[in-house]
Amino acid sequence: VGRELTSLFPEIPLPADDVQQALAVEQLALPGVAAPISFSLKKGEVLGFSGLVGSGRTALLETVVGLRKPASLNAGKITLNGRQVKLNHPSESRELGIAYLTKDRKGSGLLLDKDLSMNFSLFALRKFSSFLLDTKKEQQAFSDAVDTFDIRMKDNKVTAGKLSGGNQQKLLLAKVMEAEPAVIIIDEPTRGIDIGTKSQIYHFIAELVASGHSIILISSDITEIIGMSHRVVVMYRGEISGVLQGREIEEEEIMHY
Repeated sequence: VGRELTSLFPEIPLPADDVQQALAVEQLALPGVAAPISFSLKKGEVLGFSGLVGSGRTALLETVVGLRKPASLNAGKITLNGRQVKLNHPSESRELGIAYLTKDRKGSGLLLDKDLSMNFSLFALRKFSSFLLDTKKEQQAFSDAVDTFDIRMKDNKVTAGKLSGGNQQKLLLAKVMEAEPAVIIIDEPTRGIDIGTKSQIYHFIAELVASGHSIILISSDITEIIGMSHRVVVMYRGEISGVLQGREIEEEEIMHY
């Protein structure tokens, strides 16, 4: 697309050493995994999760937000902004300010046969309705999101399934951000999209961090993990095998773990 490769990843300032934790997971036991898992996410940080396909990254984060059940009811502790919380269902995570962007945008992220504004407003439906849907407010918010996230479409009546992969991903991001989460978990953000849209997604993530959000980034693309993460958690066979930061974040070190 005529850009230098070095411009693909934006500069993301490091969070201060003494900054408060946005999210802490302690001793979370997953079904079929011997050792419980612990990790933390700082405010204003991009925490990358790397590993081979099947290493348990998605299972772990889906358990954190309540999409999967842990090994037992008391299997670990989750702390959000210093307060212990129970996240038994994705709606509870959403209400507390945690959002999860699925890696399967076609299977579970979007309603492919529905129009774009319906897809956009579903995650934050309470903002647009009490008893009846305020379609004018919904359309205005959708129009603003189209401009913010550069969603390109033939017209407003097109269904989500007719969009390109990159524009579907931008619609999914806009949908989740309308709920105004503070912690955003993004699973495989650029799978199956072109290099130009990849760069846009990376810059959207950088803007979210600059505005005070905290990001967990799950990706099978090591270049993406290296280019976007402040720290990297490496998983292997359902367990955390290493946590890397600074100059440790390079391809050979990640593959070693």
